[in-house]
Amino acid sequence: MNAKKLLSLWGLKWNPFSPDLPGDALLVTAKIESFASRIEQLVQEGGFALISGESGTGKSVALRIVALRLAMLRDVVVGVLERPQSKSADFYRELGDIFSVKLRPSNRYGGFKALRERWKAHVASSRIKPVLLVDEAQEMTPEVLSELRILSSTDFDATSLLTVILSGDGRLLELLRHEDLIPLGTRIRTRLNTEVASREELLDLLTHALSKAGNPALMTTELMDTLVDHCAGNYRLLMTIGAELLARGMTHEVDQLDEKLYLEVFHPKPPRSTSKKKVRV
Repeated sequence: MNAKKLLSLWGLKWNPFSPDLPGDALLVTAKIESFASRIEQLVQEGGFALISGESGTGKSVALRIVALRLAMLRDVVVGVLERPQSKSADFYRELGDIFSVKLRPSNRYGGFKALRERWKAHVASSRIKPVLLVDEAQEMTPEVLSELRILSSTDFDATSLLTVILSGDGRLLELLRHEDLIPLGTRIRTRLNTEVASREELLDLLTHALSKAGNPALMTTELMDTLVDHCAGNYRLLMTIGAELLARGMTHEVDQLDEKLYLEVFHPKPPRSTSKKKVRV
């Protein structure tokens, strides 16, 4: 979206409905603040944490807020697993790339112990506290999750080499009930469950987004009420609708987004028939 036009039309610093908002534009709710604080403590010892919830309820935003908070901590290195659906060999290669250590398992037998010792030595020598973030973790295989659990702990589970934050929808919770993953499920020390948003929570997000972008009056009060009433408690749907209205408003260069624009976009009037009646001669 044309940033110059956003600024000239409405005085906006950025698109308030973009998924790629600046970090300081993200709304940190009391629930996310509490979770992030617990994660900061968890990182000192290592271990597993979990963010779960259905699509559009704020999991990815919560994960991003946590990542930004952790990035400010001394000696903490945050890595993101880009391909959660990878098999074991590719998983190790990506993990090695993330934390700058060569992890090349040649076979399941004997190789794993060597890999964990190399990882343990790397953490000890670099004095870092590694954190691995996994979005869409429901795509991971039970085999890789089990490997991750064993790789991250040592000294009979007394020491955790890695902090892992898994984020996923209801399928992840179902996956963790897998017989092979029960040991992992019992090791999750901190949890955040994102839920369908209330009307007040949606309005708070909308108000926050517009204010941070630089124009709290971009939408009429009536339009804001309409949006929060028609997005089924889903944050992502709210922002998607807002983005469509913003794009249409930019096209028509309106002074303010209002309900009339909403009706034009989502409830357009059917075109009038142009067919002429036949005249009998």
